[in-house]
Amino acid sequence: MTSLKQVNDRLGLAKHLIVAAIPAFNVEKSIAKVVLEAQKYVDVVVVCDDGSEDFTAEIAEKLGAKVIRHERNLGYGAAIRSLFRIANGLRADVMVTLDGDGQHNPREIPRLVEPVLENKADIVVGSRFLGSENDVPKYRRWGIKLITKLTGAVSRHKFNDAQCGFRVYGYKALNGLNLIENGMGSSVETLFNAKKQGLTVAEVPVKCQYKELEKTSTHNAFGHGASVLMSIIRLVVEEKPLMLLGLPGMIFLLVGMSFGIWMLKIFAEEQQIVTNIALAAMGFVLIGMFTLFTAITLYAVSRQAQKNGN
Repeated sequence: MTSLKQVNDRLGLAKHLIVAAIPAFNVEKSIAKVVLEAQKYVDVVVVCDDGSEDFTAEIAEKLGAKVIRHERNLGYGAAIRSLFRIANGLRADVMVTLDGDGQHNPREIPRLVEPVLENKADIVVGSRFLGSENDVPKYRRWGIKLITKLTGAVSRHKFNDAQCGFRVYGYKALNGLNLIENGMGSSVETLFNAKKQGLTVAEVPVKCQYKELEKTSTHNAFGHGASVLMSIIRLVVEEKPLMLLGLPGMIFLLVGMSFGIWMLKIFAEEQQIVTNIALAAMGFVLIGMFTLFTAITLYAVSRQAQKNGN
């Protein structure tokens, strides 16, 4: 068992304040073990109780964790944002996120933290597919790999596992990431945001305890996947609104105008309006105008956000 003190000593590094951040929702059966194990490898354990209806918060608090509570279930991303705020308030140098359902092994924390302490990466993502693969159920493996490929294609960065919640954030990431996702798409949003901020991302092999996950997890795998896919679509559209919305909007507008010209031509020749053609013209024009307006608005918001960031 390697402690962080031993890692620091071996690397000749000064003391860093390292925080373990645990998003938790109805995990009273597993939270005690996660908190107690994590305390062996970090300076502070913080738990965000995301509107649990059981004794998750009470158990974590009695075991010495700092607990922040959401009055109602806001989602994984909202819990991560709260944990970021707490870590920054504690002036943490490093924050490690791991799930409260027992799927991640806190004993792997020193290995994940090492690249950040060595200034080799700003963010470290645990990967279930580096080295020897975990015993990931087939439906989960397919979903994870699909989302990972989509994330890599859009962010132009090759990942082996874009969905693992076992991660490490260094000081630059803690103070530079701007997250807004409330749901499970937060994991993908983090990687998109890291790319935009110029942060370096590394992957380290981790084990995932799926027997524990199946017993304690409150997440529906298919709902999880759908939520993440919707987040990817939103992030892509926000990144390039003029191309992904503006161009289709122009096409719809041109098609609508073509139907309108056709309708006017028929009216000039036969003195009658063809209702179907008129409705098609109006429909395409309205859709085109709405899509174009949305694209321009998103582009303006994006530009303003970039100016404010600078």
